[in-house]
Amino acid sequence: MGIRVLIVEDESLIRWSLRQKFQERGYVVDEAETGAAAGRLLESTEYDLVMLDHRLPDTTGLDILRRLRAGDQDAVVIMITAFSNVEDAVEAIKLGACDYIAKPFQMDQLLRVVDKALETTQLRRQVREMRRRLDHEYGFDRIVGRHPAMLELFDLINRVARSSSSTVFLRGETGTGKDLVAGVIHYNSDRALRPFMNVTCTAISETLLESELFGHEKGAFTDARRQKKGLLELANGGTVFLDEVGDMPPKLQAKLLHFLENRRFRRVGGSEEIAVDVRIIAATNRDIDAAIRQGAFRRDLLYRLAVVPIDLPPLRDRGDDVRLLADHFAHRYSREFKKPITAIAEDAYEKLASYPWPGNVRELRNTIERAVLLTNGTVLTAADIMLGSAQAQGVRSDDLDGLDMPPGGLDFSKLENKLLRQALARAGGNQTKAARLLNVSRDAFRYRLEKHGLL
Repeated sequence: MGIRVLIVEDESLIRWSLRQKFQERGYVVDEAETGAAAGRLLESTEYDLVMLDHRLPDTTGLDILRRLRAGDQDAVVIMITAFSNVEDAVEAIKLGACDYIAKPFQMDQLLRVVDKALETTQLRRQVREMRRRLDHEYGFDRIVGRHPAMLELFDLINRVARSSSSTVFLRGETGTGKDLVAGVIHYNSDRALRPFMNVTCTAISETLLESELFGHEKGAFTDARRQKKGLLELANGGTVFLDEVGDMPPKLQAKLLHFLENRRFRRVGGSEEIAVDVRIIAATNRDIDAAIRQGAFRRDLLYRLAVVPIDLPPLRDRGDDVRLLADHFAHRYSREFKKPITAIAEDAYEKLASYPWPGNVRELRNTIERAVLLTNGTVLTAADIMLGSAQAQGVRSDDLDGLDMPPGGLDFSKLENKLLRQALARAGGNQTKAARLLNVSRDAFRYRLEKHGLL
């Protein structure tokens, strides 16, 4: 939709000239010559820009501006007046007017002010759309659960998100949703419009991880052909999420500890100390106390990381949340796959409730996703629910009779993508194990990961 402008002006010649200029630019223009007419239009229409005369036959522009700001309108307002008055100008700016122009004005001057004002409108619109998207993806309702342990977790996450604490430590088994909690904390904090950087500490080599986090100077090592800023520097004002921090190499643990103590670091090969304001959210599924006893993790680093420790309960300890989550995922994937799933049968709920869920919420999500994708019915039954490995279901890897193609066919590329992600989840991110689950070589598995952008 194009730019929508309201001209509130009692002089017809000024209204006409403004309308002509705005329509030449492709703007949609409405006019009002009184405050009453302007009020009716503002009640029914949302505007990007309001050109507002200060003195009108029945009211003042300041009164209209007060009513506009009291409502939901966030239009940019430019005041126009033939009676230049410093007090009125100050009051208009206090009430949120973008600018204040005296008559007579040069049209070119006014259009420059309009262009600047509309930049503000576009920025507000982008921020509003970003907030809407983030609320959808990272609102507190994205964490599904009613078990008392989860209600306590919601309260703690809410308080942490709104606090000034710079370090959070998430502990929980694989698949409990640590990455989702990290995102919810960031996007519900005052850092939400700043960067959220996510790095998995086991996904890349020690040398590359150091460069990824701290950056490097040109010539710091072979192939360092130019300076590179690290995630800590790029995320200034925002959040860095260190997933699987329990497996971070000892050398990097020492460098991370130095950063947490001083909030300063040096790029690899650099001598200048760089100060940044970054919240660190670290996560691990490892028994961190055992790792400390084994000398694999620094106790002093744990103290620095665990300023606010948050433990995520395993799914097997969350009671009826299994049923709640199953409904949530069934609804989500029935929409995504355009499948007419209306319910989950009681025998399916019983089967889900009796399973220990070693892969936690991630495994349940994958189970329901697979069931929705492959079922031919409108109700998910126990027969649609495949738990654990294929062998545990009495299905041989060379027997695909249990996998029925939907009547309308399916997108094979999407199916392959889902199977790759499920294999990785089942193998805890280990590519060799995941390749073995799909009975392909590790190289073939990596090729498919690259093809689907999963590396």
